[in-house]
Amino acid sequence: MQSKKNPPSDIKASLHPRNSHQGRYDLDALMGVCPALGRYLHVNVHGNRSIDFFDPLAVLALNKALLLLHYDMEYWEIPEGFLCPPIPGRADYIHHMADVLAAANKGLIPTGPELRCLDIGVGASCIYPILGRSAYGWSFIGSDIDEIALDSARLIIASNSLLSEHVQCRLQTRPADILHGVLQKGEFMDLLICNPPFHASAAQAKAGSMRKLRNLKGEKVSKPVLNFGGQSHELWTEGGEKGFILRLIEESTSMSQSCAHFSTLVSKESHLKPLLTALAKAKALDYKVIEMGQGNKVSRILTWTFMRAE
Repeated sequence: MQSKKNPPSDIKASLHPRNSHQGRYDLDALMGVCPALGRYLHVNVHGNRSIDFFDPLAVLALNKALLLLHYDMEYWEIPEGFLCPPIPGRADYIHHMADVLAAANKGLIPTGPELRCLDIGVGASCIYPILGRSAYGWSFIGSDIDEIALDSARLIIASNSLLSEHVQCRLQTRPADILHGVLQKGEFMDLLICNPPFHASAAQAKAGSMRKLRNLKGEKVSKPVLNFGGQSHELWTEGGEKGFILRLIEESTSMSQSCAHFSTLVSKESHLKPLLTALAKAKALDYKVIEMGQGNKVSRILTWTFMRAE
């Protein structure tokens, strides 16, 4: 008889010390700001109240509640089928990059709207500008190739006083490019962040989703259900994650004086070696890998710069 693996836990492990989501979620407080979350709560096999993390609507309701409670949001909705990002992991990225900025700033995290961040692939959720504005007050430019996603992000920006004056969106009209065509001549960014598409094809994305669900549920899955959603361009791109980041590194060399710190998430550890080789060939002055862990998932940030620390 095949044994089933434990379902995803609402306990977050190995999060950044400044991450607000240590320990279990305060479900009563979350329902206080988002009563709709209550319909998705159940008592799990361990006797604890939780949600079904395989249910996209439950995950969406949880994320909305987290953003309303912890990040000063007045409104947050995304169109059906678009990527619904896991908040604790996304917050970790922001906090780790704040540490990178601090290391180049005599140990002090720069705060306030003078710090400018470019978010490649801002998405319909506008998640990184929300987190960065709430935690550190940074200004953001969010780029994307999808006009529907940008319309959603702009609505979130316009509906929240925290975002309205310090976050803007730009359409990347040339999908083959990442940076070129987004930044204007003479424009300087202190930080670039990116969550690249992971898969190399639609078929690979589908197979990966089925494998993920099979591993989590401990049983055969015939039809993938994306509990965090995602449009095709959010999930896959030509060359997959490695190909996308290699293009980002190549473009960064021609914009080396337009951004102080480049960074991207890297989901697959085997991609690191060719990426680090590419950074060495690009003559980046400094680059490093930052490990992150959320529950059973291990990810990492790759960050690099072409500028010498003052």
